[in-house]
Amino acid sequence: MAFFAAAEAAAVEAARITPVRQEQFQERLGERFRELDVPLLAEWPDGRREALVFVLEEESDARRFSIHRLAHYCLDLAELMETDRVVPVVIFLRRATGVAQRLRLSGDQDTYLDFHYLSCALGELSYEDYRDSDNLVVRLNLPNMRYPSGRKVEVYAQAVRGLTELESDPEQQLKYLDFIDIYATLDDNEQAEYQRDYPDEAQTMSRFAERFHEKGIQQGMHRGEALILERQLRLKFGTLPDEVQRRVAQASEQTLLEWSERVLTADRLDEVLH
Repeated sequence: MAFFAAAEAAAVEAARITPVRQEQFQERLGERFRELDVPLLAEWPDGRREALVFVLEEESDARRFSIHRLAHYCLDLAELMETDRVVPVVIFLRRATGVAQRLRLSGDQDTYLDFHYLSCALGELSYEDYRDSDNLVVRLNLPNMRYPSGRKVEVYAQAVRGLTELESDPEQQLKYLDFIDIYATLDDNEQAEYQRDYPDEAQTMSRFAERFHEKGIQQGMHRGEALILERQLRLKFGTLPDEVQRRVAQASEQTLLEWSERVLTADRLDEVLH
């Protein structure tokens, strides 16, 4: 919000931000349901300001954008949430050439609807202006900005550096690294250049990837052992209570092993789980 709607977001720092799930609107909108990206609701717990709804739509291909569709959606949302405080924001992944910026419905005497939105065309922004930003969203989007073709690897490295500096959660780092990889699309030669010129960043992300790959394998094996034990228990004792299923799912690897051995000799379910 600070990047794509800076002026409107300036007073939102103290607000509670929550996504508005679109499923709750689908039944009421019926055939008028228009699915855009998830809107965000800004609420001030102390009640000093009325809630504000941010509607963010991302367009990979500007030719698919419809200002009429966006206006319809904002009006529907305003009606359903009983508010007239709605901020429409459109994020164009590349350029926004030829896209309608304003919608006016008028007659000979007056204008009866005047609708426009905040627009950010990432492909029209200069990488140089944002390369050192302390906003994580900005750094992740550096590959989408305008830069000389010969500097793609530098742009990629600066995005990854921002990710490691501004996001401390390793799982989130890996998730966001996927975005950078998709946006930058380095070929084999560029990947080799990155490994050579930015060895520290490359090694750091490689270690994270390996660690969470191993963690995923371990979690998968543990889940498999739990499912096998559940099947053994059902075959011997019949339908399992929800509480038993929960205990099996949360049990440690050692506990699962002990319970699996007890299944062979136990006559009652509680003897296995004692």
